[in-house]
Amino acid sequence: MAKILLVEDNEMNRDMLSRRLERRGFTVIIAVDGSVGIAKARSEAPDLILMDMSLPIIDGWEATRQLKADPATAKIPVIALTAHAMAEDREKALGAGCDDFDTKPVELTRLLGKIDAMLKTPPAAKP
Repeated sequence: MAKILLVEDNEMNRDMLSRRLERRGFTVIIAVDGSVGIAKARSEAPDLILMDMSLPIIDGWEATRQLKADPATAKIPVIALTAHAMAEDREKALGAGCDDFDTKPVELTRLLGKIDAMLKTPPAAKP
């Protein structure tokens, strides 16, 4: 099954989401801030990244920009996770390089659909 990097600073969100993903067979790697997220993306080569946008040290916007600028991590799909659900938040996330966007609280069925779609799309075909 796929390896997912979950970059989330809120312990309750991190614990709940990682356990639910692991029960569905995913391997979940955890990072608690954007800086650690960038390092783990480079060292672990996950199949997909779930990126909280409101992070300490380096926020999710900047972490995503750095990952997409690095040839070693540029092709890893990133799904933004944020409590900010306005249209401009979606556009800002996509503008930073995120491949998709989902809101918190996470609706697992919807998020799993987005994860599945990202993992099934060949890298060359991703926007």
